[in-house]
Parts: sequence; C-alpha cells; structure tokens
Amino acid sequence: MMNLCLRGLNEIAILGAHGGDIALGLGGTLLGLVAHVPQLRIRTLLMSGEESRSEIEERHALAALCPNVDIEVSVLDVPAGHAPLYRNEIGGALESFRRRCTPDVLFVPHRESADEDHRVLAEVAGGVFPQHLTLEYEVFTPDAEAARLTIYQPLTRRIVEEKARILLKHYSSLTDRDWFDEQAFLGLARLRGVQCHHQYAEAFSARSAVVHFDQL
Repeated sequence: MMNLCLRGLNEIAILGAHGGDIALGLGGTLLGLVAHVPQLRIRTLLMSGEESRSEIEERHALAALCPNVDIEVSVLDVPAGHAPLYRNEIGGALESFRRRCTPDVLFVPHRESADEDHRVLAEVAGGVFPQHLTLEYEVFTPDAEAARLTIYQPLTRRIVEEKARILLKHYSSLTDRDWFDEQAFLGLARLRGVQCHHQYAEAFSARSAVVHFDQL
C-alpha cells in the first residue's frame, strides 16, 4: 500500500450534518493532527442543532478533541432530516463559511451515505468548494452500509480509546442508541486498520485530487 503525506497544513475545515458526525467520523484524526501540528487552525460548521443541547455537546466534544488550538465552531438551525428542503439556505451558509476560511483540506460526510442529510451537505459543499482537496468521512450507524473508502489515517490504540472516551462523555444524547458504545467505535477502527495493515485507522475517500511528481 502506497503512502502519501500531506505536509505544511495550516488550516482545515470540517462540515457535519448532525451532532456527533465530526467526532465519529474523524475524531481520531483530529486528536493526532493537533498533537503534531499545534499551530493548526480548525474551522467547523454543523448543519443542525443551533441553540440546542446538540450544539452544547458539539462544542464541548470538539474542544476536547482539539485542545489548545485555534478552533471555531459554527452551528446552523436546519431541521435534522430535512436538508433537501433547505438546499438554498445551506448553500448560502457554506458560501459565507468559505469566505471565512482558507482550508488546505476540507472534510465532509461521505456523499454515498445512507443518510440524506449527509448526501445533501456533501453535494452542496462540492459546488461551493470545487477547487479544494476534499476528503469524505464515514459516520457509523446501524443503517450505514460499509462505504468503499480508499484513504486511511492510521491510529494508535491510545488515540482510539481517547476518541471513544470523548464520545461517551460529551454526547449523552446518543448514549441510549444500542450502537453507541466503545466496542462499536473500536471495532470499526480495527476493521479500517486491518484494511490498511495497521492496528487501527479512520478511513476517507477523496472527491478529486491532483498529484504533482517532483521529477516532472
């Protein structure tokens, strides 16, 4: 398996549809990034949950995942499950968000997710950020099919366990779900790790990318 390395990251942007999406999809990646790139700027936008318990949970969880870095969290009030009816509003919010950030990498939900809100957000983001390196992350739920992902971020057991601890501590609104537990989090990370020949990993797919070979 070939290794690609992104160096010199200054800023990343992350879009989530619902509370918990970002932490579930790339919480381990964030823990590793902020440990190695302390000057990193992180800009996040959550599509739903403004002025609700979900927003409070999201802010606390992201603060725990990204300690001691420059992070901004914005939350919209699009009703969960109704994203198709709010495409124009979502597009306007993303245009405003784009003007406030200059990300080296954009993270969005997987465009083939079983969740329609995830798909709409990924589709609209593709029109607003057409020139950015975009990595699509998976959000594990019982209804989700195993996505065909091709990019892996290896994780240590310590990071995976810390991600699980943060999820369980800060998303109390999700703890009644039978899939929301440490075994499920570690199980998916272990599966993705096996696929890339590491102990644990998170997985992504790239919408499009240009590779520059130094010798050309």
